[in-house]
Parts: sequence; structure tokens; C-alpha cells
Amino acid sequence: MARVALVSCLLLVASTAGGVAAQPSQPGPARPESPHPAFESVVANPLATDDRGEYVALSVPAHTNLSAYVLEDGEERLRLPAVNATGTVLLTAAPEAVRAAGDRRVIGVSLPRLSNSGERLRLRRDGETVAELRYEDAPEGERYADGEWKPIGATAYPVVNGGAGTARGFVLPDAPEAALEPIRRADDRVLLAGYTLTSRRVTDALVRASDRGATVRVLLDGGPVGGITGSEAARLDRLVSAGVEVRVVDGPATRYRYHHAKYVVADGSATVLTENWKPSGVGGAASRGWGVTVTDETVVAGLAETFTGDFGYRAAKGWSEFRAGESFASETPAAGSFQRRTGPATLPYENVSLLVTPDNAERAIIRRIDAANESIHVLQMSVGSTDQSLVAATVDAARRGVDVRILLSSKWYVETENRRIVARLNRLAEREDLPLEARLARPSGYEKIHAKGLVVDDTVVVGSMNWNDNSARENREVLLALSGPAVATYYRDVFNRDWRASGSGGERPLGLIGVLAALGVGCLLAARRLRFE
Repeated sequence: MARVALVSCLLLVASTAGGVAAQPSQPGPARPESPHPAFESVVANPLATDDRGEYVALSVPAHTNLSAYVLEDGEERLRLPAVNATGTVLLTAAPEAVRAAGDRRVIGVSLPRLSNSGERLRLRRDGETVAELRYEDAPEGERYADGEWKPIGATAYPVVNGGAGTARGFVLPDAPEAALEPIRRADDRVLLAGYTLTSRRVTDALVRASDRGATVRVLLDGGPVGGITGSEAARLDRLVSAGVEVRVVDGPATRYRYHHAKYVVADGSATVLTENWKPSGVGGAASRGWGVTVTDETVVAGLAETFTGDFGYRAAKGWSEFRAGESFASETPAAGSFQRRTGPATLPYENVSLLVTPDNAERAIIRRIDAANESIHVLQMSVGSTDQSLVAATVDAARRGVDVRILLSSKWYVETENRRIVARLNRLAEREDLPLEARLARPSGYEKIHAKGLVVDDTVVVGSMNWNDNSARENREVLLALSGPAVATYYRDVFNRDWRASGSGGERPLGLIGVLAALGVGCLLAARRLRFE
């Protein structure tokens, strides 16, 4: 359905006043409409022998005596203890096995055993049911709340909004030194997160930072597609030998399908990338990628907090412990060489936001697409489907008259599916006379598209999130969104160069809607440089 741009603008402006710093979110107390406790969450199948540590969490109004209530599951009854409580209370038979964050209170009780196949829980007072919760098929290591299962310990970070500043923008393979510069300058801390790390240059930079006295920590995925390679194992062995603390995310306690983020916090800077710490990525040997470095204190602190939370979580295992008995895959590193057409640039911006998945990025980006006035440029290795939420929002923008261009990779492993999606999008544009066109890339100055880039009017989004549901909803991904004419122009110019090199692929006239948009009829609303929320 087409959206009314003016209404979208007013609603978005109203919803984006002010920024918030990242807080590691634990489920807070609900605001029950009644004076009685309410069910907040349930863990029925924890990662422990005999489900030790299962619990029921209640949201309790201020100064409530729990002894007035009985918990029932249809087979057993539990009279709650004579405790005056406020806020979130966790009821469990094994309080020593339950970790409570913040002001959440753990109370040991003879809790009825919670069935992994499903339960109907009731909280009763004086024979009357005051709260009820039902669940089915409890997955191992997940928590049920708000009608869905999520991994125990999953974060709920809000968007972190910073202010105006100056960024260091760069693209790959053109500027392979730019991602390393913050590491090479650091003398206090280096917190590097990635999916994989096989670059000798990156390893050297990390070892030298450690030799200078910086605290250096590295967090990677323990089960990337295809497995950890022998070259990566060698790099990580060297880091550990040099005193760098290296951990990999792996095992049944993992909160996310993949730790796919690609960033580094170096002293007071944050660098976010679309590319892996590999020769093909930051080494400039193959991939078209985007990257950006900012020094906004709020955003840097938020990203450091994200790293610390993931690094310190129980699923992050020390490399030496993890590698014992492991076998490693072989890989031929990329060794391409390309002309460096676009150098790094110092780019003023008006605001910057930190987005992470699965916590907030998908919703935030869709809101920005929904507010687009003029143009949307999408650069992706692939997209899940034409029905995927981000793609669908982009098509809706075209229906409002926003000029949309989508450029996808033509690499052999995604070419067939991408060609199908490009054809489908172009047929839709033809049928509805939309100012939308999709193309398969014809690489010039790079080997393949691996970037996950977006320019919406004067807002740029750079990060590791692919446009598919797994990346947006199940992985740990990190992105930066920056707004301002200079930063948008820099990345849009690179996109347009790649677009032109890829040819028309059956380009057709824009039609009446596109012509009107090109003439500026669709720009009666002023261009907005909005903060994400």
C-alpha cells in the first residue's frame, strides 16, 4: 500500500526527538493494569542437566505479599512464600543456578516441574485466576516472553543516537589501509569483532598494539560457513601467543545464529565495516565494500558495551580451549589487485546512530525507508526475496515516487537467484510504472560485491547486515547510520559509478511517476536528516 509522505514525515519527526544511550536490556517489570502480579517470562528448558535452573518470572506491583497467591500448572499447586516483593521476581527450585541481572530477585521455591512440551500456568488468589500463561515446545536454552521464544540472555539494545561530527569514510578495495589506521594508532584498547580473521596485516597490527601496551581483545564466530580455516587458526594462535585475548562464539549457549558483525573500537574511535578481516575484504584483494570511522563518544561507548556484553557472555570461549581437537578447513586467499579510484575522505555529518541486530536495526531502517523523499540506493550481495521486509519497504517507497536503484552481486554463488530477483523487480516496475530499477553488477575496479550499503536521501547505512531475515533477526550484526549531504554524496557517488559500469540490463523509461519525481514534484517535502529511534 502506498503511504502518504506528509503523514510519514510528521509521524517520524514526532518519534525521533532525542537519542538514548545503549543499555543492556533485561526484561523489566511489566505495568500490570490490575493490582496483582503478572507472568513476565518462563524458562522451561535451560542448558543444564535435568533442566536445573528452570524458572517462572513474575512482574509484581509494589509491596505485594506473595503469600496471597497460588501457582498452578494443572497437576501441582504451589503456595508462594510470605515475601513482600516489588518488580521482577524469579521463582525457581535451584536459585544457585539462576543468574539475575539488575534488580531482579531470585526466590527459591518448590516450583512445579515445567514441561518442555508445553504448560498452562495460572496464578490464583482466593480461588480466582488473576494471571495466565501458556507455552508449547520449549526450545533448549530459550526464554518465553511476549508470546515468543528467544535465546536466554538475548539483548534488547535500543538505538544509540549521537550528535554531529566528522567521519572518515572509505570504500574497498580502493582504500585497504583505512580500516587498519585506527588499530595502528591505538595505545589504550582495541576491541575487534568479526565473523572471520585471516589477514596477516590485521594480525600484525593487533600484535603491535598489544606490544605498545594496549588491551587487545578479539571476538569471532566459532562456526562460520565452511568452518574455520587453517590460515585463521594460525592467525589466532599467533595473537594468543602475543598476549591477545581471543574468544570465539560457539556451542549450545550461543544467543545468535552467527556472530557476523565486523567492527573495531580503537581507543576513542569506532570503525564499522561491511567486510571481513580477510585479504578479500579489508585487504582490498577482491570485494567491493564500505567502511566508516567515527569518534562520537556516545556511539563509541555503545559499541564498546555491545562488544563487552558479547565477549563476556558464556558462549564466548577462549581460543586455546576451543581449538583443542579441532580440524580446520583449507582456503585459497584472494590475491587480486585493483586500481584505487576513490580515496578515504573526511566527511562532516549531522548525526550518527548505532544499530544492532536482532535488537533494533531492521525496524529502524524500515522507518527511514518509509520516510524517503527523493532516492534510495541499495548495494547488496543478495536479498532474501522480493517479499523480504526491507525490500518490500523499498518497493513501497517507489510507489510513492521515490527513485529506487538496487544493485546486486553477479558472483556465481548468488547469480542465479539474484538474476531472478532483478527480473521480478523490473517486471513489477514495468507493470506499475514505478521509478525503480534493479541490476546485476558488472564489476569494474573490484571482483565481487560483498557490501551491505544503503543511501536513503541524505542518510547512509554501513554495516554487516545482509537484507535477509536470518541476518536481520537471528545474527549479531552492527551498523552505523550517518546523515548529512557530504557523507551521503560520498557513498552515493561510489554507488553510481558501480551502477553505470553495470549497464542498463534492460533499462526502460521511468514513466509518468518517475518523470514527476525527477522534476521534483515529489520533493515538496523538505529533505530530512533524521535520527534513528
